[in-house]
Amino acid sequence: MNRNLLFMLAPVILLSGIVISVGNAGGAESLVERGKYLVTFGGCNDCHTPGYFFGKPDMNRYLGGSDVGFAIPGLGVFVGPNLTPDKQTGLGNWTRQQIVTAFTTGKLPSGRILAPVMPWRAYSQLSEEDAQAIAVYLQSLKPVDHQVPGPFGPTQKVTVFVHTALPAVVYNGLSKSPPSPVN
Repeated sequence: MNRNLLFMLAPVILLSGIVISVGNAGGAESLVERGKYLVTFGGCNDCHTPGYFFGKPDMNRYLGGSDVGFAIPGLGVFVGPNLTPDKQTGLGNWTRQQIVTAFTTGKLPSGRILAPVMPWRAYSQLSEEDAQAIAVYLQSLKPVDHQVPGPFGPTQKVTVFVHTALPAVVYNGLSKSPPSPVN
């Protein structure tokens, strides 16, 4: 359908209750679907869903915050936060633009910069439409009440399992026996 004709017919189409989608100009539902696709393809669930790193992601708390942190020498341990719209423990008090700014520039509303493990530099290459779609999708999720611990500074005691990158010489010197259970 010719775009000019579509704009002339838009009031008639909207009044008749018919919703159509043309390319990226679709309604909110298509933005949510696009955002879901991008979040899934981007692997956000890997670092932001409890149980993922143990091979049993808790899909009832999908994107509700991890239970494993990433150690960055000299910086500390960072746990993937709750990305759901829970107002106490997630992004529920953030605007759509604050969400987009966080994952495309690494800057949180508090002014803190995200840890280097968060691939915001890669996400900075998203089109504005795709970035907005991700934020719309995150805001559409079921809120999950799950406060993740941290971030932990380099001298703080860590309370979660930790992913750590080690030089070969350090890793090879570690005991190969399994660690004792954590309470």
